[in-house]
Amino acid sequence: MMEGNYYKEWSTALGRDMEFKVYGSGGVPVLAFPCQGGRFYDWENNGMPDAAAWLIQNGRIQLFCADSIDHDSFLAEGLSPRRRAEMQEKYFCYITGELVPRILALNAAAKPAEEASKAADKPAKTEKAGPILWAVGADLGAYQAVNCRLRRPELFCGAIGLSGRYDVSGWLGGPEDDLALRNDPFAALSVGLLDSAAKAALAKGQFLLCAGQAQDYAEPAALASTQALDAALKAAGIPAAAEIWGQDVTHEWRWWARAFDVFTNRLFS
Repeated sequence: MMEGNYYKEWSTALGRDMEFKVYGSGGVPVLAFPCQGGRFYDWENNGMPDAAAWLIQNGRIQLFCADSIDHDSFLAEGLSPRRRAEMQEKYFCYITGELVPRILALNAAAKPAEEASKAADKPAKTEKAGPILWAVGADLGAYQAVNCRLRRPELFCGAIGLSGRYDVSGWLGGPEDDLALRNDPFAALSVGLLDSAAKAALAKGQFLLCAGQAQDYAEPAALASTQALDAALKAAGIPAAAEIWGQDVTHEWRWWARAFDVFTNRLFS
């Protein structure tokens, strides 16, 4: 089992310490979100870094596994939908305002000195470099990955959603609430929250979605949610690709590891 480097750092947005793990010493940075109610170590415990071991060990990708606060947001039964939405917004601000800059700093520091030297010798470019960070998740983590890229395409060049649950209105409330609207991909797409500049930025990257057809406890709902999000993105003029896998593909880690292997090798080999 591949083991990563452990970090525990204070989050101003959340007012608590947040933990994450890093696998690899360089390459394209990939931010991974845990499943519903999960923790930062779940990816390691379920063999996800091992699924992309060759890419990680050969410097093609660097994997960053974030923690969640689902038990204080989506899964907090005593909270009102508004309060859950507030906590999700704080988590989003932590990810995009604190963890992403930390990821990019760690990723840049991991680049070989000779690469930095070569870059210094090149003529200065006037155009702004595009985003290099990918987001990935399964189950509710797929929602977090998609939500990050949908809202901050200048930070995320792509998102991979595996067996995702993208309709969060049952937890956060309807689009009449501003925070629920911002954090619900379907609501944001249906009311035209994205302007032309945002759509242009989103058109430069990718949404890659995948779900199976097994008739287990959760995959049918994930399949329906995946197909609905694929349709909603395309209706808004945003490129997306959804792959529907076989009837033996269940809502569990072994299939997500297989899909993570397939997608990362396709993208980064």
